[in-house]
Amino acid sequence: MSTELVIDVTPSEIAIALLENKQLVELNKEKRNLQFAVGDIYLAKVKRIMPGLNAAFIDVGYSKDAFLHYLDLGHQFRTLNKFVKSSLARKGKATSVPKIKIEPDIDKNGKITDVLKSGQLVLVQIAKEPISTKGPRLSSEISIAGRNLVLIPFANKVSISQKIESPEEKKRLKKLVESIKPKNYGVIVRTVAESKKVAVLDSELRSLVEKWEIAFEKITHGNVPRLVISELNRTSAVLRDVLNGSFNNIFVNEDTVYRELKDYINTIAPEKGKIVKHFEGDLPIFDHYGVDKQIKSSFGKTISFKSGAYLIIEHTEALHVIDVNSGNRSKLGENQESNALEVNLAAADAVARQLRLRDMGGIIVVDFIDMHNADNRQRVYDKMKEAMSSDRTKHNILPLSKFGLMQITRQRVRPELNIEIMEKCPTCKGSGEITPSVLFVDDIENYISFLINEANYKKLTLKVHPYIAGYIKQGLFSKKFKWFLKFKKKINIESVSSYQLLEFHFFDENGEIITD
Repeated sequence: MSTELVIDVTPSEIAIALLENKQLVELNKEKRNLQFAVGDIYLAKVKRIMPGLNAAFIDVGYSKDAFLHYLDLGHQFRTLNKFVKSSLARKGKATSVPKIKIEPDIDKNGKITDVLKSGQLVLVQIAKEPISTKGPRLSSEISIAGRNLVLIPFANKVSISQKIESPEEKKRLKKLVESIKPKNYGVIVRTVAESKKVAVLDSELRSLVEKWEIAFEKITHGNVPRLVISELNRTSAVLRDVLNGSFNNIFVNEDTVYRELKDYINTIAPEKGKIVKHFEGDLPIFDHYGVDKQIKSSFGKTISFKSGAYLIIEHTEALHVIDVNSGNRSKLGENQESNALEVNLAAADAVARQLRLRDMGGIIVVDFIDMHNADNRQRVYDKMKEAMSSDRTKHNILPLSKFGLMQITRQRVRPELNIEIMEKCPTCKGSGEITPSVLFVDDIENYISFLINEANYKKLTLKVHPYIAGYIKQGLFSKKFKWFLKFKKKINIESVSSYQLLEFHFFDENGEIITD
Protein backbone atom coordinates (compact mmCIF):
# COMPACT_ATOMS: atom_id res chain seq x y z
CA MET A 1 0.00 0.00 0.00
CA SER A 2 1.36 3.42 -0.97
CA THR A 3 0.92 6.27 1.50
CA GLU A 4 1.32 9.96 0.72
CA LEU A 5 0.90 13.16 2.69
CA VAL A 6 -0.16 16.34 0.87
CA ILE A 7 0.22 19.54 2.91
CA ASP A 8 -1.38 22.81 1.85
CA VAL A 9 0.08 25.78 3.73
CA THR A 10 -1.79 29.10 3.70
CA PRO A 11 -1.21 32.21 5.85
CA SER A 12 -4.07 31.26 8.19
CA GLU A 13 -3.97 27.45 8.37
CA ILE A 14 -2.25 24.21 7.40
CA ALA A 15 -4.37 21.49 5.76
CA ILE A 16 -2.95 17.95 5.86
CA ALA A 17 -4.36 15.23 3.58
CA LEU A 18 -3.35 11.59 4.12
CA LEU A 19 -3.74 9.47 0.99
CA GLU A 20 -3.65 5.68 0.95
CA ASN A 21 -3.43 4.24 -2.58
CA LYS A 22 -4.36 7.74 -3.84
CA GLN A 23 -7.60 7.70 -1.78
CA LEU A 24 -8.16 10.41 0.83
CA VAL A 25 -8.52 8.77 4.26
CA GLU A 26 -7.65 11.56 6.73
CA LEU A 27 -7.91 15.34 6.57
CA ASN A 28 -6.57 17.60 9.30
CA LYS A 29 -6.88 21.37 9.37
CA GLU A 30 -4.79 23.31 11.85
CA LYS A 31 -4.98 27.05 12.48
CA ARG A 32 -1.46 28.45 12.53
CA ASN A 33 -2.12 30.14 15.88
CA LEU A 34 -3.80 27.05 17.37
CA GLN A 35 -3.89 26.82 21.17
CA PHE A 36 -5.08 24.08 23.52
CA ALA A 37 -4.10 21.17 21.26
CA VAL A 38 -4.17 17.62 22.60
CA GLY A 39 -0.88 16.94 24.39
CA ASP A 40 -0.13 20.54 25.43
CA ILE A 41 0.95 20.83 29.08
CA TYR A 42 -0.08 23.87 31.12
CA LEU A 43 0.63 25.29 34.53
CA ALA A 44 -2.91 26.25 35.52
CA LYS A 45 -5.00 27.36 38.48
CA VAL A 46 -7.94 25.62 40.15
CA LYS A 47 -10.98 27.85 39.65
CA ARG A 48 -13.78 25.88 41.32
CA ILE A 49 -14.11 22.57 43.14
CA MET A 50 -17.25 20.60 42.29
CA PRO A 51 -17.66 17.89 44.99
CA GLY A 52 -20.91 16.64 43.42
CA LEU A 53 -19.05 15.84 40.18
CA ASN A 54 -15.88 14.80 42.03
CA ALA A 55 -14.09 17.17 39.68
CA ALA A 56 -12.65 20.66 39.39
CA PHE A 57 -12.85 23.44 36.84
CA ILE A 58 -9.40 24.70 35.89
CA ASP A 59 -8.33 28.01 34.35
CA VAL A 60 -5.93 27.24 31.47
CA GLY A 61 -6.49 30.54 29.67
CA TYR A 62 -9.37 29.39 27.47
CA SER A 63 -12.62 31.38 27.37
CA LYS A 64 -14.36 28.51 29.20
CA ASP A 65 -12.89 26.72 32.22
CA ALA A 66 -11.38 23.32 31.54
CA PHE A 67 -12.63 20.15 33.26
CA LEU A 68 -10.47 17.87 35.43
CA HIS A 69 -12.06 14.77 36.97
CA TYR A 70 -10.64 13.03 40.03
CA LEU A 71 -10.05 9.83 38.03
CA ASP A 72 -7.88 11.81 35.57
CA LEU A 73 -5.50 13.07 38.25
CA GLY A 74 -3.24 10.02 37.93
CA HIS A 75 -2.02 7.73 40.72
CA GLN A 76 1.08 9.83 41.35
CA PHE A 77 -0.63 13.22 41.58
CA ARG A 78 0.85 13.93 45.00
CA THR A 79 4.38 13.37 43.72
CA LEU A 80 3.73 15.54 40.66
CA ASN A 81 2.27 18.26 42.86
CA LYS A 82 5.32 18.14 45.18
CA PHE A 83 7.64 18.42 42.17
CA VAL A 84 5.75 21.46 40.81
CA LYS A 85 5.79 23.20 44.21
CA SER A 86 9.51 22.54 44.53
CA SER A 87 10.17 23.95 41.05
CA LEU A 88 8.14 27.07 41.80
CA ALA A 89 9.76 27.61 45.22
CA ARG A 90 13.28 27.23 43.85
CA LYS A 91 12.56 29.03 40.56
CA GLY A 92 13.27 26.07 38.32
CA LYS A 93 16.01 24.44 40.43
CA ALA A 94 13.79 21.68 41.72
CA THR A 95 15.07 18.29 42.78
CA SER A 96 15.68 16.10 39.75
CA VAL A 97 13.07 13.44 39.11
CA PRO A 98 15.35 10.45 39.90
CA LYS A 99 16.15 11.97 43.33
CA ILE A 100 12.63 12.89 44.35
CA LYS A 101 10.85 10.76 46.94
CA ILE A 102 7.76 9.10 45.48
CA GLU A 103 4.61 9.81 47.50
CA PRO A 104 1.91 7.15 48.06
CA ASP A 105 -0.69 6.76 45.29
CA ILE A 106 -3.92 8.69 45.72
CA ASP A 107 -6.96 6.63 46.72
CA LYS A 108 -8.76 5.53 43.54
CA ASN A 109 -12.07 5.93 45.42
CA GLY A 110 -11.08 9.27 46.95
CA LYS A 111 -12.63 12.72 46.71
CA ILE A 112 -11.43 15.73 44.74
CA THR A 113 -11.47 17.81 47.93
CA ASP A 114 -8.80 15.49 49.41
CA VAL A 115 -6.15 16.65 46.91
CA LEU A 116 -7.24 19.97 45.39
CA LYS A 117 -8.40 23.33 46.69
CA SER A 118 -9.52 26.53 45.01
CA GLY A 119 -6.62 28.74 43.86
CA GLN A 120 -4.09 25.88 43.83
CA LEU A 121 -1.58 25.70 40.98
CA VAL A 122 -1.60 22.39 39.09
CA LEU A 123 0.20 20.89 36.13
CA VAL A 124 -2.31 19.59 33.57
CA GLN A 125 -2.30 18.18 30.04
CA ILE A 126 -4.96 18.70 27.36
CA ALA A 127 -6.75 15.37 26.84
CA LYS A 128 -9.58 16.75 24.66
CA GLU A 129 -9.61 19.98 22.71
CA PRO A 130 -12.51 22.42 23.24
CA ILE A 131 -15.58 20.96 21.50
CA SER A 132 -18.84 22.80 20.88
CA THR A 133 -19.75 24.72 24.06
CA LYS A 134 -17.35 22.77 26.28
CA GLY A 135 -13.89 23.81 27.41
CA PRO A 136 -10.87 21.48 27.21
CA ARG A 137 -10.83 18.15 29.08
CA LEU A 138 -7.71 17.74 31.22
CA SER A 139 -5.53 15.07 32.79
CA SER A 140 -2.75 15.31 35.36
CA GLU A 141 -1.28 11.97 34.32
CA ILE A 142 1.38 13.66 32.23
CA SER A 143 2.90 11.93 29.20
CA ILE A 144 5.35 13.17 26.56
CA ALA A 145 5.13 11.31 23.26
CA GLY A 146 8.06 10.57 21.00
CA ARG A 147 8.40 8.54 17.83
CA ASN A 148 9.18 5.21 19.52
CA LEU A 149 8.56 5.91 23.21
CA VAL A 150 6.15 7.77 25.49
CA LEU A 151 7.68 9.20 28.68
CA ILE A 152 5.55 9.26 31.86
CA PRO A 153 7.18 11.09 34.81
CA PHE A 154 6.83 9.38 38.23
CA ALA A 155 5.20 6.22 36.82
CA ASN A 156 8.37 4.07 37.15
CA LYS A 157 7.19 1.16 34.98
CA VAL A 158 7.66 -0.05 31.41
CA SER A 159 4.71 -1.05 29.21
CA ILE A 160 4.92 -2.57 25.72
CA SER A 161 2.43 -1.94 22.90
CA GLN A 162 -0.02 -4.82 22.55
CA LYS A 163 0.28 -4.56 18.76
CA ILE A 164 3.78 -6.03 18.97
CA GLU A 165 2.94 -9.71 18.59
CA SER A 166 6.27 -11.46 19.18
CA PRO A 167 6.74 -12.46 22.87
CA GLU A 168 10.52 -12.51 22.34
CA GLU A 169 10.51 -8.97 20.95
CA LYS A 170 8.31 -7.73 23.83
CA LYS A 171 10.71 -9.30 26.33
CA ARG A 172 13.74 -7.80 24.55
CA LEU A 173 12.25 -4.30 24.45
CA LYS A 174 11.14 -4.37 28.07
CA LYS A 175 14.54 -5.54 29.30
CA LEU A 176 16.29 -2.99 27.08
CA VAL A 177 14.18 0.01 28.16
CA GLU A 178 14.34 -0.96 31.84
CA SER A 179 18.13 -0.91 31.58
CA ILE A 180 18.34 2.61 30.09
CA LYS A 181 15.45 4.53 31.67
CA PRO A 182 16.20 6.88 34.58
CA LYS A 183 14.68 6.20 37.99
CA ASN A 184 11.12 7.47 38.64
CA TYR A 185 10.26 7.64 34.96
CA GLY A 186 7.75 5.34 33.27
CA VAL A 187 7.94 4.46 29.59
CA ILE A 188 5.42 3.13 27.07
CA VAL A 189 7.11 1.42 24.12
CA ARG A 190 5.20 2.16 20.91
CA THR A 191 4.56 -0.28 18.07
CA VAL A 192 7.10 1.38 15.74
CA ALA A 193 9.88 0.58 18.24
CA GLU A 194 9.78 -3.06 17.13
CA SER A 195 13.28 -4.21 16.05
CA LYS A 196 14.82 -0.84 16.94
CA LYS A 197 18.39 -0.83 18.30
CA VAL A 198 19.30 0.33 21.79
CA ALA A 199 21.13 3.43 20.49
CA VAL A 200 17.97 4.74 18.78
CA LEU A 201 15.77 4.21 21.84
CA ASP A 202 18.39 5.57 24.24
CA SER A 203 18.82 8.75 22.19
CA GLU A 204 15.05 9.36 22.03
CA LEU A 205 14.59 8.65 25.74
CA ARG A 206 17.30 11.17 26.63
CA SER A 207 15.68 13.84 24.44
CA LEU A 208 12.25 13.28 26.05
CA VAL A 209 13.73 13.51 29.57
CA GLU A 210 15.60 16.67 28.55
CA LYS A 211 12.39 18.17 27.17
CA TRP A 212 10.68 17.57 30.53
CA GLU A 213 13.55 18.94 32.63
CA ILE A 214 14.17 22.06 30.52
CA ALA A 215 10.49 23.05 30.89
CA PHE A 216 11.02 23.59 34.62
CA GLU A 217 14.30 25.51 34.51
CA LYS A 218 12.65 28.94 34.41
CA ILE A 219 9.26 28.17 35.88
CA THR A 220 7.88 30.78 38.33
CA HIS A 221 4.58 31.80 39.91
CA GLY A 222 4.08 34.66 37.44
CA ASN A 223 1.88 34.55 34.34
CA VAL A 224 -0.38 31.67 35.36
CA PRO A 225 -1.99 30.00 33.45
CA ARG A 226 0.68 29.41 30.84
CA LEU A 227 1.95 26.81 28.40
CA VAL A 228 4.83 24.76 29.83
CA ILE A 229 5.41 22.10 27.16
CA SER A 230 3.88 22.32 23.70
CA GLU A 231 2.83 19.27 21.74
CA LEU A 232 4.20 19.09 18.21
CA ASN A 233 2.22 20.96 15.59
CA ARG A 234 -0.43 18.83 13.90
CA THR A 235 1.75 18.20 10.85
CA SER A 236 4.68 16.80 12.82
CA ALA A 237 2.33 14.88 15.15
CA VAL A 238 0.71 13.16 12.14
CA LEU A 239 4.17 12.25 10.84
CA ARG A 240 5.29 10.96 14.24
CA ASP A 241 2.23 8.74 14.58
CA VAL A 242 1.73 7.43 11.05
CA LEU A 243 5.13 7.47 9.35
CA ASN A 244 6.07 3.93 8.38
CA GLY A 245 7.74 1.91 5.67
CA SER A 246 4.81 2.35 3.28
CA PHE A 247 5.24 6.13 3.10
CA ASN A 248 6.26 7.12 -0.43
CA ASN A 249 6.01 10.90 -0.60
CA ILE A 250 5.29 13.99 1.46
CA PHE A 251 4.44 17.02 -0.66
CA VAL A 252 4.35 20.53 0.85
CA ASN A 253 3.87 23.84 -0.94
CA GLU A 254 5.67 26.21 1.44
CA ASP A 255 9.42 26.50 1.89
CA THR A 256 9.58 27.10 5.67
CA VAL A 257 7.30 24.18 6.53
CA TYR A 258 9.20 22.04 3.99
CA ARG A 259 12.48 22.68 5.81
CA GLU A 260 10.91 22.05 9.23
CA LEU A 261 9.48 18.71 8.08
CA LYS A 262 12.76 17.76 6.39
CA ASP A 263 14.66 18.41 9.64
CA TYR A 264 12.05 16.59 11.73
CA ILE A 265 12.07 13.47 9.53
CA ASN A 266 15.87 13.46 9.48
CA THR A 267 15.64 13.34 13.28
CA ILE A 268 13.04 10.57 13.69
CA ALA A 269 13.70 8.52 10.55
CA PRO A 270 16.84 9.62 8.64
CA GLU A 271 16.33 6.92 6.02
CA LYS A 272 13.07 8.65 4.99
CA GLY A 273 14.54 12.13 4.46
CA LYS A 274 14.24 12.00 0.66
CA ILE A 275 10.47 11.51 0.64
CA VAL A 276 9.81 15.15 1.63
CA LYS A 277 9.36 17.19 -1.55
CA HIS A 278 8.73 20.87 -2.12
CA PHE A 279 5.78 21.36 -4.50
CA GLU A 280 6.18 24.34 -6.84
CA GLY A 281 3.48 23.70 -9.46
CA ASP A 282 1.20 26.34 -10.97
CA LEU A 283 -2.02 24.75 -9.70
CA PRO A 284 -2.99 24.78 -6.00
CA ILE A 285 -1.44 21.68 -4.42
CA PHE A 286 -4.82 20.11 -3.46
CA ASP A 287 -6.03 20.54 -7.04
CA HIS A 288 -2.87 19.04 -8.49
CA TYR A 289 -3.11 15.86 -6.41
CA GLY A 290 -6.90 15.52 -6.70
CA VAL A 291 -7.54 16.17 -3.00
CA ASP A 292 -10.11 18.95 -3.53
CA LYS A 293 -12.24 16.73 -5.77
CA GLN A 294 -12.19 13.95 -3.15
CA ILE A 295 -13.13 16.42 -0.41
CA LYS A 296 -16.13 17.58 -2.45
CA SER A 297 -17.28 13.99 -2.97
CA SER A 298 -16.58 12.78 0.59
CA PHE A 299 -18.35 15.37 2.74
CA GLY A 300 -22.00 16.28 2.95
CA LYS A 301 -25.11 14.38 3.94
CA THR A 302 -25.15 11.79 1.12
CA ILE A 303 -22.07 9.76 0.15
CA SER A 304 -22.05 7.38 -2.83
CA PHE A 305 -19.74 4.39 -2.57
CA LYS A 306 -20.59 1.54 -4.98
CA SER A 307 -22.86 0.88 -7.98
CA GLY A 308 -25.51 3.36 -6.89
CA ALA A 309 -25.40 2.44 -3.19
CA TYR A 310 -24.96 5.36 -0.79
CA LEU A 311 -24.71 6.43 2.85
CA ILE A 312 -26.83 9.07 4.55
CA ILE A 313 -25.01 10.65 7.50
CA GLU A 314 -26.89 12.62 10.16
CA HIS A 315 -25.39 14.29 13.24
CA THR A 316 -26.82 15.17 16.65
CA GLU A 317 -25.11 16.52 19.76
CA ALA A 318 -24.89 13.07 21.34
CA LEU A 319 -24.45 10.67 18.42
CA HIS A 320 -24.04 10.14 14.69
CA VAL A 321 -26.40 8.02 12.59
CA ILE A 322 -25.33 6.42 9.30
CA ASP A 323 -27.96 4.80 7.09
CA VAL A 324 -26.87 2.32 4.39
CA ASN A 325 -28.98 2.35 1.21
CA SER A 326 -28.68 0.06 -1.80
CA GLY A 327 -30.08 2.76 -4.12
CA ASN A 328 -31.29 1.51 -7.51
CA ARG A 329 -28.73 -1.29 -7.88
CA SER A 330 -30.14 -4.69 -8.72
CA LYS A 331 -28.76 -7.75 -10.50
CA LEU A 332 -30.62 -10.53 -12.21
CA GLY A 333 -30.22 -13.96 -10.67
CA GLU A 334 -29.33 -12.66 -7.21
CA ASN A 335 -31.63 -12.78 -4.23
CA GLN A 336 -32.16 -9.97 -1.76
CA GLU A 337 -29.95 -11.54 0.92
CA SER A 338 -26.83 -11.81 -1.26
CA ASN A 339 -27.43 -8.33 -2.65
CA ALA A 340 -27.75 -6.91 0.89
CA LEU A 341 -24.56 -8.70 1.96
CA GLU A 342 -22.58 -7.30 -0.97
CA VAL A 343 -23.76 -3.73 -0.28
CA ASN A 344 -23.15 -4.04 3.48
CA LEU A 345 -19.60 -5.33 3.01
CA ALA A 346 -18.80 -2.40 0.72
CA ALA A 347 -20.55 -0.04 3.16
CA ALA A 348 -18.28 -1.22 6.01
CA ASP A 349 -15.25 0.10 4.12
CA ALA A 350 -17.06 3.35 3.30
CA VAL A 351 -18.17 3.88 6.91
CA ALA A 352 -14.67 3.22 8.30
CA ARG A 353 -13.22 5.76 5.85
CA GLN A 354 -15.84 8.36 6.78
CA LEU A 355 -15.12 7.98 10.50
CA ARG A 356 -11.40 8.63 9.93
CA LEU A 357 -11.92 11.36 7.37
CA ARG A 358 -14.39 13.39 9.41
CA ASP A 359 -12.81 12.38 12.75
CA MET A 360 -16.28 11.48 14.02
CA GLY A 361 -16.33 10.61 17.71
CA GLY A 362 -18.71 9.58 20.46
CA ILE A 363 -21.48 7.12 19.64
CA ILE A 364 -22.04 6.08 16.01
CA VAL A 365 -25.03 3.95 15.00
CA VAL A 366 -24.89 2.31 11.56
CA ASP A 367 -28.17 1.02 10.08
CA PHE A 368 -27.14 -1.71 7.64
CA ILE A 369 -29.54 -3.30 5.16
CA ASP A 370 -31.45 -6.10 6.88
CA MET A 371 -29.98 -9.60 6.58
CA HIS A 372 -31.69 -12.71 7.93
CA ASN A 373 -28.66 -15.01 7.87
CA ALA A 374 -26.61 -14.86 11.09
CA ASP A 375 -23.43 -15.86 9.24
CA ASN A 376 -23.84 -12.88 6.92
CA ARG A 377 -24.26 -10.52 9.87
CA GLN A 378 -21.06 -11.95 11.36
CA ARG A 379 -19.24 -11.39 8.05
CA VAL A 380 -20.24 -7.71 8.06
CA TYR A 381 -19.09 -7.38 11.69
CA ASP A 382 -15.72 -8.98 10.85
CA LYS A 383 -15.38 -6.73 7.80
CA MET A 384 -15.99 -3.62 9.89
CA LYS A 385 -13.34 -4.66 12.42
CA GLU A 386 -10.89 -5.26 9.57
CA ALA A 387 -11.71 -1.91 7.92
CA MET A 388 -11.16 -0.03 11.18
CA SER A 389 -7.97 -1.87 12.14
CA SER A 390 -5.89 0.95 10.63
CA ASP A 391 -7.77 3.61 12.64
CA ARG A 392 -5.34 4.93 15.29
CA THR A 393 -8.15 6.43 17.38
CA LYS A 394 -9.45 4.22 20.20
CA HIS A 395 -12.73 2.60 19.23
CA ASN A 396 -15.06 -0.26 20.11
CA ILE A 397 -17.43 -2.11 17.76
CA LEU A 398 -20.45 -4.18 18.76
CA PRO A 399 -21.95 -6.95 16.56
CA LEU A 400 -25.09 -6.22 14.54
CA SER A 401 -28.34 -6.42 16.44
CA LYS A 402 -31.32 -8.35 15.09
CA PHE A 403 -32.55 -5.03 13.68
CA GLY A 404 -29.39 -4.65 11.58
CA LEU A 405 -27.94 -1.88 13.77
CA MET A 406 -24.24 -1.69 14.63
CA GLN A 407 -23.04 0.46 17.52
CA ILE A 408 -19.56 1.97 17.46
CA THR A 409 -17.87 4.15 20.03
CA ARG A 410 -14.89 6.20 18.90
CA GLN A 411 -12.80 8.44 21.12
CA ARG A 412 -13.44 12.10 20.55
CA VAL A 413 -10.52 14.41 21.38
CA ARG A 414 -11.04 17.13 18.75
CA PRO A 415 -14.06 18.78 17.12
CA GLU A 416 -15.43 16.81 14.18
CA LEU A 417 -14.19 18.04 10.81
CA ASN A 418 -17.25 19.29 8.98
CA ILE A 419 -16.83 20.80 5.52
CA GLU A 420 -19.90 22.36 3.96
CA ILE A 421 -19.80 21.33 0.30
CA MET A 422 -23.10 22.91 -0.76
CA GLU A 423 -22.15 26.39 -1.92
CA LYS A 424 -24.14 29.54 -2.48
CA CYS A 425 -23.74 30.57 -6.10
CA PRO A 426 -20.87 33.09 -6.06
CA THR A 427 -22.29 34.81 -9.13
CA CYS A 428 -25.90 35.43 -8.13
CA LYS A 429 -25.32 35.25 -4.33
CA GLY A 430 -28.35 32.98 -4.03
CA SER A 431 -30.75 35.31 -5.83
CA GLY A 432 -31.08 33.16 -8.95
CA GLU A 433 -30.29 36.09 -11.25
CA ILE A 434 -26.95 37.14 -12.73
CA THR A 435 -25.58 40.06 -14.66
CA PRO A 436 -25.04 39.43 -18.38
CA SER A 437 -22.06 37.11 -18.89
CA VAL A 438 -20.74 39.39 -21.64
CA LEU A 439 -19.95 41.92 -18.92
CA PHE A 440 -18.12 39.42 -16.67
CA VAL A 441 -14.56 40.24 -17.80
CA ASP A 442 -15.38 43.97 -17.66
CA ASP A 443 -16.36 43.50 -14.00
CA ILE A 444 -13.01 41.84 -13.31
CA GLU A 445 -11.22 44.73 -15.05
CA ASN A 446 -13.11 47.24 -12.90
CA TYR A 447 -11.99 45.37 -9.78
CA ILE A 448 -8.38 45.48 -10.99
CA SER A 449 -8.66 49.22 -11.61
CA PHE A 450 -9.98 49.82 -8.10
CA LEU A 451 -7.40 47.60 -6.37
CA ILE A 452 -4.42 49.14 -8.20
CA ASN A 453 -5.43 52.79 -8.57
CA GLU A 454 -7.41 53.34 -5.37
CA ALA A 455 -6.48 50.57 -2.89
CA ASN A 456 -2.81 50.79 -4.01
CA TYR A 457 -2.08 47.07 -4.21
CA LYS A 458 1.37 46.52 -5.73
CA LYS A 459 0.94 42.88 -6.72
CA LEU A 460 -2.25 40.97 -7.54
CA THR A 461 -3.11 37.36 -8.23
CA LEU A 462 -6.46 36.57 -9.87
CA LYS A 463 -7.84 33.04 -9.34
CA VAL A 464 -10.62 31.90 -11.65
CA HIS A 465 -12.15 28.77 -13.17
CA PRO A 466 -9.85 27.10 -15.77
CA TYR A 467 -12.20 28.04 -18.65
CA ILE A 468 -12.08 31.72 -17.68
CA ALA A 469 -8.31 31.57 -17.15
CA GLY A 470 -7.92 30.14 -20.64
CA TYR A 471 -10.06 32.92 -22.12
CA ILE A 472 -8.12 35.67 -20.30
CA LYS A 473 -4.71 34.30 -21.38
CA GLN A 474 -5.53 33.22 -24.95
CA GLY A 475 -3.90 34.86 -27.96
CA LEU A 476 -0.89 37.10 -28.49
CA PHE A 477 -2.84 40.20 -27.45
CA SER A 478 -4.69 38.52 -24.61
CA LYS A 479 -6.79 40.22 -21.94
CA LYS A 480 -3.90 39.63 -19.53
CA PHE A 481 -1.47 41.44 -21.85
CA LYS A 482 -3.90 44.36 -22.37
CA TRP A 483 -4.30 44.71 -18.58
CA PHE A 484 -0.52 44.88 -18.26
CA LEU A 485 -0.36 47.71 -20.79
CA LYS A 486 -3.27 49.55 -19.19
CA PHE A 487 -2.35 49.28 -15.49
CA LYS A 488 1.45 48.95 -15.79
CA LYS A 489 1.26 46.02 -13.40
CA LYS A 490 1.60 42.29 -14.04
CA ILE A 491 -1.56 40.42 -12.98
CA ASN A 492 -0.90 36.75 -12.18
CA ILE A 493 -3.70 34.48 -13.41
CA GLU A 494 -4.22 31.12 -11.68
CA SER A 495 -6.86 28.52 -12.55
CA VAL A 496 -8.69 26.66 -9.77
CA SER A 497 -10.83 23.75 -10.92
CA SER A 498 -12.90 23.75 -7.71
CA TYR A 499 -14.24 27.28 -8.48
CA GLN A 500 -17.67 27.82 -10.02
CA LEU A 501 -17.61 28.97 -13.66
CA LEU A 502 -18.05 32.69 -12.91
CA GLU A 503 -16.36 32.72 -9.51
CA PHE A 504 -13.22 34.81 -9.04
CA HIS A 505 -11.10 36.07 -6.16
CA PHE A 506 -8.11 38.41 -5.86
CA PHE A 507 -5.15 37.70 -3.58
CA ASP A 508 -2.40 40.06 -2.40
CA GLU A 509 1.37 39.47 -2.46
CA ASN A 510 1.16 37.50 0.85
CA GLY A 511 -1.42 35.09 -0.53
CA GLU A 512 -4.22 36.63 1.58
CA ILE A 513 -7.62 36.87 -0.09
CA ILE A 514 -8.79 40.42 -0.77
CA THR A 515 -12.36 40.75 0.44
CA ASP A 516 -14.89 43.09 -1.10
